Amino acid sequence: MPVPASVQTRLDDQNVLYHIATTPVDDNNNRIWHDQHLRNVGAARSVLLQDENGKVQIIIGADRLLDLHAVNRLLNRQLFATNADELARFCRNHNVQTVPALPKIAGMLTLVDEDLLEREALLLDSGSEEQLLQLSREEFRQVLEDARLCDISVALAPLENDPSVQQDTDLILGAVENFTRLRIKQRLEETLELPPLSETAQRIIKLRVNPNADVSDLAQIVETDPSLAAQVVSWAASPYYSAPGKIRSIHDAIVRVLGFDMVLNLALGLALGRSLQIPRQGPHSALPYWQQAVYVAATIEGLVTAIPRDQRPAFGMAYLCGLLHNFGYLILAEVFPPHFNQYCHLADANSHITHQAIERHLLGVTREQIASTLMSLWSMPEEVVVALRQQNNPDYQGEHHRYAKLVFVAQRLLLQQGIGHGPKLDIPQHVFDELHLDPQKAVAAVKNILESETDLEFIALQLSPH
Repeated sequence: MPVPASVQTRLDDQNVLYHIATTPVDDNNNRIWHDQHLRNVGAARSVLLQDENGKVQIIIGADRLLDLHAVNRLLNRQLFATNADELARFCRNHNVQTVPALPKIAGMLTLVDEDLLEREALLLDSGSEEQLLQLSREEFRQVLEDARLCDISVALAPLENDPSVQQDTDLILGAVENFTRLRIKQRLEETLELPPLSETAQRIIKLRVNPNADVSDLAQIVETDPSLAAQVVSWAASPYYSAPGKIRSIHDAIVRVLGFDMVLNLALGLALGRSLQIPRQGPHSALPYWQQAVYVAATIEGLVTAIPRDQRPAFGMAYLCGLLHNFGYLILAEVFPPHFNQYCHLADANSHITHQAIERHLLGVTREQIASTLMSLWSMPEEVVVALRQQNNPDYQGEHHRYAKLVFVAQRLLLQQGIGHGPKLDIPQHVFDELHLDPQKAVAAVKNILESETDLEFIALQLSPH
């Protein structure tokens, strides 16, 4: 759609001189994702916050993180991000696709970040995903009217820099020390005060490295854990797998439906996931923990199938990486409860930013760093350790890089389809090339997965604690 009529009218009424900047296309002639384009050019964007006293409009650069605490301190209010339903209603009422970055677009109190006035020229979200507004600094000042200028953001670029893996332990322990104000203990799992691995998880890890392990060994472990056994049988019997006949035992589920490798990794993922409490609250539009785990794992299942057979990574291992990819989310909620609540509010107010940048801002460390370090201490497979740590690094080239890239692609494809919380960003072509994965087949795979949405949600429900 072109620049919305309401925006054009407002600019014309103020005699503001502006130009139109059309959103560019990629090599395949597809328009670049709006979130990606705003971030690339550092365009101004709008955020709507609210409390019982009403809504407030915030305008910041897409290359900045909104400091929600600074806004609330300035206004002496307890504002939080407007939810997706209300945003959609706003866009419908004003015939826009996004909230335009023009002050008082709906008569609301508007705060404008001072950083924007440091720029010679500005690009603004026009309310259309196809075009941006281009204004000089002087013209932008003209539209500010009685908007309040204030310092309410943090530069995003430093927060997007991923430190080396060698620094992870120091950063994690530093974050824990800052949070607890207690003496740092020697071992990470003691410092984090996490429960030890369950006996079931320990037995499955030992089974993984036993070259002589067979179906009977695995079935015996699963059967000794009634809850786990019920979940495996429920998974195998779900409509998603369309198994012929009734699943009568764990042995039946392994041999006839899921296979040894799948059940081994599924059981391990479930055993680890049950070791921590599942947070009841999360950012707007964020999927519940198990639902996200199932969606990513199932998407990876489809992606691996789309890779030529002679280039495929190990299917079961890839699936396990998907199932555990967000394990660090549970750790954040368990170990840093006040910071987790702050993270949720910040994530809602900064939907244009990845969770890593927000976590570095709050804690100095990300969930991926914490989870991969803990997985290493728990002697989990190196493929999982690498996949969890490097899942957001499309340029990683070390050993097991394909598992990390599969998680990266799966998450971005799901976000592009509106599944999950976070910006819609592109997937570099070289990632597809390194996976020997055709982009069109990848998109088709994720759309096939989403056609089974009801079945996947049923599986996730069976995995969730009741």
